[in-house]
Amino acid sequence: MSDDLSTKAGAIPQHALARLQGLRREGHPGGIFTSDFTVNEFLLVRKAGFEPVGLCVGSCIYHLGFQFAGWSPSVELETLSTAMYEARALAMERMRQEAANMGADGIVGVRLTVKRLEWDSKVLEFVAIGTGIVHAGGQTAFKGPNGQPFTSALSGQDFWTLLKAGYRPLEMVMGSCVYHVARRGPLASLGSVGQNVELTNFSLALYEAREIAMERMQLEATQAGAEGVVGADLHEGSHGWASHVIEFFSIGTAVVPIPGHEHDDIPDPALVLSVNG
Repeated sequence: MSDDLSTKAGAIPQHALARLQGLRREGHPGGIFTSDFTVNEFLLVRKAGFEPVGLCVGSCIYHLGFQFAGWSPSVELETLSTAMYEARALAMERMRQEAANMGADGIVGVRLTVKRLEWDSKVLEFVAIGTGIVHAGGQTAFKGPNGQPFTSALSGQDFWTLLKAGYRPLEMVMGSCVYHVARRGPLASLGSVGQNVELTNFSLALYEAREIAMERMQLEATQAGAEGVVGADLHEGSHGWASHVIEFFSIGTAVVPIPGHEHDDIPDPALVLSVNG
């Protein structure tokens, strides 16, 4: 990424812009589309009235700050919580910018990954990737907030099913909480040796951290004007941090009803028996 682009949130490198120019889209029928859809996903996305345009990618390499936590308190490490959220948001914004540049109405099948880089324990890479799609009929009612492409972690199959249910994806919503779990004192540890007993300080700390992450995801959905969140998932990991430090990350797809389709009949499920071994 060139120096002038690397400091801008949402900016993308010139090679990415050149790749986007070669994609099939309105005004450029001779291009090709790219996607990470399976054949079934490709079929159902097209059945839903959309066409894949191209893979959308966003990347952010982020250096995490430092925050000290003592031995005894169970407390959120707000510096790390903010860093983990901001880095993911930068990667997703760059992915969304690629979708906007290719003229996509939204992104389906978004995957958001985090990996630790070898050269520094404080450096993590955040990558967001999904397939940009466009409505074959040219409808713009499927855009996300502020007319930007919607983002969705739903698979092609789930995307089709959601539309059939009279709803559409609005945007991916997320919440992060990095939490220091207090250690148990020597006397408390000795008191539970050989016993079946709940470690209440650990239970309450992890419970609290999960609730903070989910509450922040829920708040994002409310602020986006969503009716609900589908496909919500809750991840946890330490990312190589010190002992007793853990992150809970909640993510899902915020959805809203499609005007005029709220009361459509939802197809009955069909029983499918696999003939594979």
